[in-house]
Amino acid sequence: MQTLEVQPRNDKPFFVFNAVVSVAALSLLGWLLLIHGGMQTPSVNLRFMPAVNAVFNATAALLLVAGRVAISKKRVDLHRFTMVAAFAASALFLVGYLAYHAVHGDTKFGGEGALKVVYLVVLASHVLLSMGIVPMALAAFYFAWKKDFAKHTKVTRVLHPIWLYVSVTGVVVFLMLRPYYPVG
Repeated sequence: MQTLEVQPRNDKPFFVFNAVVSVAALSLLGWLLLIHGGMQTPSVNLRFMPAVNAVFNATAALLLVAGRVAISKKRVDLHRFTMVAAFAASALFLVGYLAYHAVHGDTKFGGEGALKVVYLVVLASHVLLSMGIVPMALAAFYFAWKKDFAKHTKVTRVLHPIWLYVSVTGVVVFLMLRPYYPVG
């Protein structure tokens, strides 16, 4: 009787790609927020983008919850659709975020006291946790595409709550900043 040899899968090219994309994205964000400072050109006004970005974050959060419910009910096609849509909403958020900060630079919180402390804690946790979303989301999609659902599930057990938290706190940060930066 002949046995089938299982060929080891070489995931190294994907992980290299994932590392390059993730480092490039973080480097761009770091440069944009810490060094660039915005163009400050009066001819370009993207002050509406934080509200649009909050909608993208809220949409991503709702889609993440819907996707979790769908997979718990074994609705694989619906789960796949909602996860791709959540990724698209988050990607659109990132594009809008980059555009806004490229033009207007960093946004300072105008509040004081305990409210400022709460804002800074929420913002810090939001920023730190958001750094893991791109590499983990890419890994989750990769393992699902390869039909390696054991690894997909391992990644998404960590990714899902982080991505949901970051999406929700993105809306919270917007709402906390809104009184100090009206659209206009």
